[in-house]
Amino acid sequence: MQNPFNKPYPFNEDLKHNSKIVFFISIGVPLFLILLQPFDISLLPKQDKYFLIIAFGVITFLALSLHLLFIPSLFPKTFTSSKWNVKKEIFWNSWILFTILTGYFFYCKTLEVLKFDFNLVIKLILTATIPITALILINQNRMFRSRAKFADDINKKLQDHKFIQDKIILFNSDYQKDSLAIKVNLLLFIRSANNYIEVFWKDGELIKNQMIRCSMAYAEDLLKEDKFIVKCHRSYIVNINYIDRFEGNVQGYKLYFDKIDFPIPVSKSFASKLQELI
Repeated sequence: MQNPFNKPYPFNEDLKHNSKIVFFISIGVPLFLILLQPFDISLLPKQDKYFLIIAFGVITFLALSLHLLFIPSLFPKTFTSSKWNVKKEIFWNSWILFTILTGYFFYCKTLEVLKFDFNLVIKLILTATIPITALILINQNRMFRSRAKFADDINKKLQDHKFIQDKIILFNSDYQKDSLAIKVNLLLFIRSANNYIEVFWKDGELIKNQMIRCSMAYAEDLLKEDKFIVKCHRSYIVNINYIDRFEGNVQGYKLYFDKIDFPIPVSKSFASKLQELI
């Protein structure tokens, strides 16, 4: 049985979403301090109290921006869902909390405005690690079950919905000798390859592929009237009739085709669209 702490966990790479998290938490901390006034904040002079609340909000904003926006942008290969797991997520969240609380500690120590010693920082970290761990493990299990069920539903529907189309499509290449004409119902998928596209299609029992010098946008426009051929990812267009299976886990969804030895990534928007199509 796999160690639950080594199970995959999606790292949120959406900077727009992370920016919202940074904003709302940075606003939430001052509101929390104003409403509940922990750490004997109510005993401070009015001016010191307001400076402290604003400072805690700024420290929170800077720490979250650093860890959720700037560091992932600087090291994208490290912060990807394919390399992320439960253990890393727990450590990363605990580390972010530690940097925020350490920032509070140095502010209070420097200005001597509040009794906020380092022992309190450690105590808060150790206390918070337990619910952080529990929430991440629960969320990992929830996402896994949800996406696995969604994938199962898609696979069942794929068996019942097949479309047939015999028209021929012509992919005109910038180099005429590379142009390709095939029946649209034999097309498996197309993937982007810089200034080229790579077309995969069935030829009897064989799978063939050819590089064509043209854009993905051109291919998408050429196939726009064929409702069973859709763009599932910024780099892939697929024929849903040939999808062998659909898999989902906490890292996202993937498509598999028979006799193709690599999975095809699926965008979040396409997962819902596929359900509608079939």
